[in-house]
Amino acid sequence: MTTLIYHMCRREEWDAAAAAGVYHGSSQDAADGFIHFSTAAQLEGTARKHFFGQTGLYLIEVDAAALGAALRWERSRDNELFPHLYGELDLGLVLRVISMRTRSDGDHDIAELKL
Repeated sequence: MTTLIYHMCRREEWDAAAAAGVYHGSSQDAADGFIHFSTAAQLEGTARKHFFGQTGLYLIEVDAAALGAALRWERSRDNELFPHLYGELDLGLVLRVISMRTRSDGDHDIAELKL
């Protein structure tokens, strides 16, 4: 069974990663020591809490199993288990890069991404 997980980032962060061939995460990821991911069910809350009103965002889709032992499921918001990647993200493991649309109310069209 494939467990898809998602990372949200600013377009310029992803463009820099594409040019470098590897993604080291955002400045917040660097401060926390890991790259933040969410499950599909957690995306709406993550977008609202950390990216509300922001435009120019990408959603990065990865198969959790492909990340191996560097991926840890740890308790975070509302005591839920969230996937955290301790290390860089090999761009070859990315399944999709989805441009996120920000609505006029500041939320994002997560449900419309057809996850």
